[in-house]
Amino acid sequence: MTNRAASSALGIPAQRRAPLPSLTGLRFLAAMLVFLVHSSLLADPLQPTAPISFFADQDIAQPLADVLRPAGSIGVSFFFVLSGFVLTWSSVPGDRPRAFWRRRALKIYPNHVVTWALAMWLYAAAQTPLHAWLPNLFLVHSFSNRPDTWASVNGPAWTLCSELLFYALFPLFILLVRRIAERRLWLWAGVMVVGVASIPLVTRLIPGGVQTPLFDQSLNQQWFSYAFPPPRLFEFVLGMILARIVAAGLWPRIGLLPSAAVFACGYAAAVAAPDPYDFSLTTIVPVSMLLCAAATSDLRGDGGWLSSRTMVWLGNVSFGFYLVQGLVIWYGRPEVLGARTFATPVAVLLLIALFLANLLAGWLLYTLVERPVMRRWSRSRKQQPKGAPHSTPRTGSLAG
Repeated sequence: MTNRAASSALGIPAQRRAPLPSLTGLRFLAAMLVFLVHSSLLADPLQPTAPISFFADQDIAQPLADVLRPAGSIGVSFFFVLSGFVLTWSSVPGDRPRAFWRRRALKIYPNHVVTWALAMWLYAAAQTPLHAWLPNLFLVHSFSNRPDTWASVNGPAWTLCSELLFYALFPLFILLVRRIAERRLWLWAGVMVVGVASIPLVTRLIPGGVQTPLFDQSLNQQWFSYAFPPPRLFEFVLGMILARIVAAGLWPRIGLLPSAAVFACGYAAAVAAPDPYDFSLTTIVPVSMLLCAAATSDLRGDGGWLSSRTMVWLGNVSFGFYLVQGLVIWYGRPEVLGARTFATPVAVLLLIALFLANLLAGWLLYTLVERPVMRRWSRSRKQQPKGAPHSTPRTGSLAG
């Protein structure tokens, strides 16, 4: 890959941009990290007296929950960096903000409205006040520091508030990021990493309040360091800058295997680190390495298993797979099996069955809602060439 060819990847027409299928595969792995922590919880967020973990043996259930505890926050951080990277990579100079916002709103809101309505119908309506469910419907609920608001209705949807902030600011940010001189890209990437590192330090200065049952900090501190959208902008903009670094041919040739080894070390550090240092700080550099290693591998034509048909398919359904987890795991598991736990072999089989059920639900959401909406309405009639079939823009993020 020459520098000239790589640099052109951010400015040439969409049909000629270099595809990065490995990043689609990585998107599913990030969603899988969230699934693993959600399915290993010792207490159901909806019914705290009932476990989610299938394992009756506490010598297995407790260590598994401890090891997987940071997986969800790391998976979310992965999504946010990936959002900035892929939206920047797939951006086209001259793309109007209104057209961009239209595509992203159609990508997020239909899936969200369906899962929101299901959650309200199945369990949330009776226990969710108006001040919580209405902001939740419009995806502004995580701007509130009230836990009965930002963690209401369909739990995983809080991340979409951050994504919407990213999308709202992206037309401005892309202009600024494109203006960064190539020699300063690494400097600005470092500034974003420092920004990520500053959030836990600032969090400790926030006045306390009620202590959270799952995290070693107050509810206010948990909200600010994890759910409040503005601090997550550092991860998103880092992804944008990384896309420019890769496009400029400045990323060193570090393969996926060494990057995965560094990620494993960062994950181990997250297991040992106290809150909120385990949310993204220990893995922000390893996540960046994985993304850039996968992207440069695709550009070289090396591909590999991450770019296989199976992984690309899983990546395509990953938004639905992520968004239905509150319904399938937190609501469905207790409804079907109650608070029962099982011997280890049975527990493993049930965990696999839960994964397949969640994957099926995610696929249905993708097939019946997400893909038809994007094909029909992602482009206005003015944008769609006469006689051309509707197509889904190949942008990627938490929402695909």
